[in-house]
Parts: sequence; structure tokens; C-alpha cells
Amino acid sequence: MKKTITPKEYVHKTMKSPVGMLTLVASDKGLAAILWEKEKPGRVKIVIGKENKKHPILMEAEKQLKEYFAKQRQKFDLPLDFNGTDFQKKVWKALLNIPFGQTVSYGAIAKKIGTPTAVRAVGAANGKNPISIIAACHRVIGSSGKLTGYAGGMENKVLLLELEGGSFNK
Repeated sequence: MKKTITPKEYVHKTMKSPVGMLTLVASDKGLAAILWEKEKPGRVKIVIGKENKKHPILMEAEKQLKEYFAKQRQKFDLPLDFNGTDFQKKVWKALLNIPFGQTVSYGAIAKKIGTPTAVRAVGAANGKNPISIIAACHRVIGSSGKLTGYAGGMENKVLLLELEGGSFNK
């Protein structure tokens, strides 16, 4: 008998933030994406589904993000539902362990996940991170300490790092 795989159903809501309008996307398992106002089409492979302003995961994500932007939260506590390859999920989970206000290099992440030569692949996975801000890809910088690209735009990367009081080279 052939097993049928049902695609995940996602819902979304939008919120205003200091980095622009954000679209929060969730499944019943957890938060699946935080999409930027000027999101590059196809960066995150997810169908955002219908709007649901009362979905409990979306409401809690908005509350925690507002606390973060108000400097009242340094760590998020939400169920997450990453959608990507096994390698991408490894990288994204490593992003969750970068402490508030600190930065690490792509090379450090590659070593941490056990693939020290996969620096470019880590960079590519970082760029496709669907749960920006919470899976803190803004805390990843070049090995020289310089800021590198960011899906939300460099000005937002700087804003987030400054909000956290982190040190970096512009």
C-alpha cells in the first residue's frame, strides 16, 4: 500500500517592527518562517497560506518579537518548524545557539556542525534561513569580522546587531 504524504498547511499574520513589516508563518507544529517586507522571491520555499491573526503560535511569536525589539527578551521560546534539507536544518539549529549580542563566523558554524570545509555551504544555508531574527543569522559575520550579506538587508543586520549591543566591523 502506497503512503500518501499530505502537504503541510501554513497560516500567516503580519506585524510592524523596527525592521519593517514582517510576515510570520506557522504550521500546527511551530513557527515556520519570518519573512521580510522586501523578501526575495523563492528565497524561502514555503506557501504561506491563509491569514490567521489568532493562531496561537503566531500570536506568541509576535509577542516575543515585540519584547525582543523593546530589549525585554534575549532568548526566544517557541516551537519551530524548519522546512529545508538536513544540512540546512543543521545550520539553522546551530544559529539558535549563538548567544545574544555575540557574533560568529561562517567557519565557526561549519566546525560546530562537523563539516569544517563546508564554509560556503554554511553561507548558502544561512542565506536561506526561513526563521530570521529567531534563528539568528544576523549574528553570523565574515572571518575578518566584517559584515556580510543579509536577506533582510544590511541596514537591518546592523540594526539587529546594534540592538543586541554586539561588536562588529561595518
